[in-house]
Amino acid sequence: MEHTLSRLLAHERIRAARRHVERTDDVTLARQAALSATPAPTGAEGARGARLVDLFREVGLAEVGVDDAGNVRGWFGNGEGSPVVLAAHLDTVFGPEVDVRVKRRGQRLEGPGISDNARGLAALVAVAEALVTTGVPTTRPILFAATVGEEGSGDLRGVKYLLNGKRETGNGKPVAFIALDGAGLERVIHRALGSRRYHVTFRGPGGHSWAAFGVANPANAVGRAAALLADLPIVTAPRTTCAVVGLGGGTGLNSIPQDAWLDLDLRSEDPRALAQLDVTVRAALGRAADDENRTRTKGTPPLRVEVQLVGDRPCGITPRAHPLVQAAIAANRALGRDAELASASTDANAPIALGIPAIALGAGGKAGDAHLTTEWYENVEGALGIVRALLVTAAMAEVG
Repeated sequence: MEHTLSRLLAHERIRAARRHVERTDDVTLARQAALSATPAPTGAEGARGARLVDLFREVGLAEVGVDDAGNVRGWFGNGEGSPVVLAAHLDTVFGPEVDVRVKRRGQRLEGPGISDNARGLAALVAVAEALVTTGVPTTRPILFAATVGEEGSGDLRGVKYLLNGKRETGNGKPVAFIALDGAGLERVIHRALGSRRYHVTFRGPGGHSWAAFGVANPANAVGRAAALLADLPIVTAPRTTCAVVGLGGGTGLNSIPQDAWLDLDLRSEDPRALAQLDVTVRAALGRAADDENRTRTKGTPPLRVEVQLVGDRPCGITPRAHPLVQAAIAANRALGRDAELASASTDANAPIALGIPAIALGAGGKAGDAHLTTEWYENVEGALGIVRALLVTAAMAEVG
């Protein structure tokens, strides 16, 4: 792969594409700010998607359109065979009530979502524009995709739809999938951090806090469940976690609730570990219900537990030795940067689970306060992150 990257760096059209990325760095930054200022809550990405349609057409991608899930697509190259997919997600973690206007403070841009993922989207457009403008010849076609539903409750809805296998990815299963997500230059995310998310509800008869005292109390069951889950053994190899991330219930200070709930986030890089944790957690929830029912007044109804799966992000790995990961490592080295192999939950999770080689890359620059309204981005070596994405994409698309 080192040889491939050396050949790419010497290729006249790739050199021209790199110069185009560097020369239009200010344009990319302006696009980033404009995209960030366009609201895109998960499930309501239409306005930002429409802007991506305009940008894809503006830079010269072919067959630009929006699929039934809301993903924006555009094609580059006349090559045949299975495509390379370069993607970035449209949505943010912020609701429609959040002010997403972008402020500039010196060299810093501040605004909710300015890095995650306005930076990835701007880089996606920049790579497309560089390839089209300089006419880089690729053996394989490249599908550029701006996906919906990557964050939180979106549960990777867009990329799962995109990779269904019967839809928009061209002449077969992609040979490589590259997600551009946020800022940074060192990390190469090749391990997919999987998660299962549950909304758990305990239901009972309820009643007056004095007159009905002794009935099975859903609030007590939530407390029992949270305590049992907190006492689960910590698994470090592979790292596997279970977090209570929300709880609630009740209607008043003098009423035993008829229902109470808690939300759980289970995570692991290893599918077997995640499956085992799932079994353990369900057993703990059942025990919490049983323990509460054993204490209830004789003859009163038992409470029951309902477990609703609200998120399922698969886990897995693209091996370090795979040419895609090696291309990213070689690209970092060619740009004078070490590569940090890492794990995260991104759009790359879905293709990895389907057996498609996939990684996620930052799109250059520095950022902080992700998922907070104080999120910021500084365009320090921002162009290098886009050049890295260009090199990795070109390597997998087999430049002629």
